[in-house]
Amino acid sequence: MAYRKVCDTQGGAMVGQVLHCSGGLDLDWDLDKEELQEPGPSMDRMQMQHIDCQRSACSDPGPDPDPELMEPIQPSVSVSPHGRFERLQEDPNYISHFTRAPAHKGQRRLHCFLLRYFLAAAGLFVLGLLIGWFTHTPAVKPPVLLSDSSDLLEELLRGITADKIHTLQRSFSSLPDDSEEARARYLYRQWVGLGLTDVRLSNHTVLLSLPGSTPNTITDRSSRQCFLPNGILCDQRGLNDLPQQQFSYAAYSTAGTLQRTERHFAGCRAREQAVRYARDQRETSEINRRTNKQHRTVERKAPQGELVDVQYGSVDDLRRAKDSLNLTNRIAVVKLGQAPLLYKLSLLSELGFGGVLLYVDPCDAPPSRQVWNQAFRVTLNPGGDPATAGSLTSLLVQPISAFLAKKLLSSPSAQQQQGDSCVPLAMPPNTERKEITMTIGNQLSYKKIYNVVGYLKGKTNPDRHVLVGSSHDSNQRGGASAIVNQLIAALTEQTKRGWVPDRTTVFCSWGGSALGNIGSYEWGKDNSVVLQSSAVAYVSLNSPVRGTETLRATASPTLLQLTSDIQRRQLLSCIRGGNCPGPNVSSLQLPGDVSFFANQLAVPTMEFAFEQTTAQETTGFLSEAQFSVESPETLDPLFKFHETITKMTAEAILRLVNDPVLPFYPLDIALDVQNKLKDKSILPASLLSSAASLRDQAAFFQSETMRPANDPKERDPSHVRMLNDVLRDLEKSFLISQTPAGVYRNLLYSLPGTTPQFSILRFSQEAVLHCNVTSKAVKRNSTDKEVLCHSTVNRSLSLILRAVRSAERLVRFGLDLFENYQSDGK
Repeated sequence: MAYRKVCDTQGGAMVGQVLHCSGGLDLDWDLDKEELQEPGPSMDRMQMQHIDCQRSACSDPGPDPDPELMEPIQPSVSVSPHGRFERLQEDPNYISHFTRAPAHKGQRRLHCFLLRYFLAAAGLFVLGLLIGWFTHTPAVKPPVLLSDSSDLLEELLRGITADKIHTLQRSFSSLPDDSEEARARYLYRQWVGLGLTDVRLSNHTVLLSLPGSTPNTITDRSSRQCFLPNGILCDQRGLNDLPQQQFSYAAYSTAGTLQRTERHFAGCRAREQAVRYARDQRETSEINRRTNKQHRTVERKAPQGELVDVQYGSVDDLRRAKDSLNLTNRIAVVKLGQAPLLYKLSLLSELGFGGVLLYVDPCDAPPSRQVWNQAFRVTLNPGGDPATAGSLTSLLVQPISAFLAKKLLSSPSAQQQQGDSCVPLAMPPNTERKEITMTIGNQLSYKKIYNVVGYLKGKTNPDRHVLVGSSHDSNQRGGASAIVNQLIAALTEQTKRGWVPDRTTVFCSWGGSALGNIGSYEWGKDNSVVLQSSAVAYVSLNSPVRGTETLRATASPTLLQLTSDIQRRQLLSCIRGGNCPGPNVSSLQLPGDVSFFANQLAVPTMEFAFEQTTAQETTGFLSEAQFSVESPETLDPLFKFHETITKMTAEAILRLVNDPVLPFYPLDIALDVQNKLKDKSILPASLLSSAASLRDQAAFFQSETMRPANDPKERDPSHVRMLNDVLRDLEKSFLISQTPAGVYRNLLYSLPGTTPQFSILRFSQEAVLHCNVTSKAVKRNSTDKEVLCHSTVNRSLSLILRAVRSAERLVRFGLDLFENYQSDGK
């Protein structure tokens, strides 16, 4: 008959301690009938073994029961319900029945020893494993990874607070040395201290246009009154006005004097400056020839220096002025807005104007911004070091306040109200035009600018870079730099907890931004070969908080969906907290360091910013005017707006560096193209057909290729990498070689306006009107000129068609590539 014996052991250390057979593991076994019926000589030996077992701490079996009362145990239940060595207490329904007989203590002793030896061997085996583990692993255990991307985002956003940003900004703005080099070196030390392991500080020697030793002035020749750019009389300026006047100028404007009878270029100094612009002897000769011609032309023409009100400087405004006046060497009074400043200046230069006064009409500015008595700064540099590009313009350009513009135009007050509308500034009809003298004393000099670039390396795709850029110019007052520092601190904190990004984040702080984005251009050109393939996106923090009324998001069509999602998330949290701005996402071209990456490399870009007004037809280019900004503490005392921008930017960075498939949506590009081609009256059928085909191919690509790739089961690394490269390169199809001055080469970015339209198509239509305005200045017969003018429209349509077809071929190539990939995988 079979019997079962249970010997328990108590837990403890498995090595170096006595193993107890009470209450630990349950051991079962079967006994043969023959063994149970062996005669008694072994009884004494088994009793001695029983005593040894007791000394080894086996549980006391108690008095032996009567053999007749022994309960037989069926062979079918010889194993515990959970297996031979499972704890019986794990099964509450299991009841242990066993009997003890003196004749069987030897077997119990034997099995007790076997159990001890087995557990000792198991303990040694486990101990060996532990020794090997700790020998080949670091002493510090790796931190526990967050289980979900949403958990990671919440942890990241929780580490971003307004108080931290305020502390970083206060530290940056309190530097004893306010030079650009000191600011750049401070950021370098900060970024290293915050945990970036690869930080680089570089410098470039570039040609800068800076205010002269004396302020620029405008003199009314009839009243003999001399005015500073903000409208204060020259003899009434105080010491406190000097910094403001030095800030109010047009960088890279021609220096000299424009007056009634002649135009002075300060003799040899102007010629020397022009020579320093051009390093090539041929370019120098061309500048000299052009300058001498201007002298001869001025001496023949009269009168000079009269003001001409051309409003926004549009083609219609210029045509009206051309019909009634000889515009050669006159001074144009121009409002900012409606079109890029460089485009307006190119038209004015072609018409023969000698000088330009720029101002912001109070009716265009937001009510909270006081522009009435403020002059400002603009730059005529389209980007990069002007020393490599030659002379930028032959015009004398000076920004002035609205107050001075009103006085010079003899205009009624802009504060006069007609109902709820504001009366724009304008010269009344039949008003005698003032004659003025402009004196521009800007100086050109070579100086160093500094860039700080730091890398947070990715693991899976370290050669794919998400760029995050801001500037450390003194007029930023540290707000943008504090946001970047907070982003670095928050992201590196997550890496210390075990998070490793997929792609590399490149943090950039640019120098020379206010004078034409010089730092970003120079760094971008030096690294353009690498950036063509490595740059995935550019997230801009050019001027993140310049107001507190409107949350504006700007993105290329590739990133419109991601930008909208992030803004929607912000609006939902805002509903709970109050102070909710309305949604505002667009693909408008904006000034700032984003220009090089969007305009030269066609890298998808995005930017979040708070401002005082929305981008409309007339106000869209007011941001070209650089006013003396308020300190962040004055503009945003609680730093809540800075916190909001930081959190939205952090979410964008996290998605761009972490998502297996880049959050780019080709269908949005196709829909944007069709939206810009709504005016079908001048469009060829081939262009409309190609745009429709692009939409169909993009929709199929997005659903059949991108969506499956987001499934974790389908995320083959080579497959996803090929897919992301197609998405990254799609915007490059829309990059054209040449556009009108001030207009982006990337066709996907549009100009402010009520009707979406390709920028080059809008300006090519204006070029037809402009040809008629300048017809007398062009020495060719009118028939050839008309053909030339209208060919501009045809050329623009041809460029758009080529771009759309190029994008369609890239999407189709992606579909064919992944179809072959899938078939190969099968």
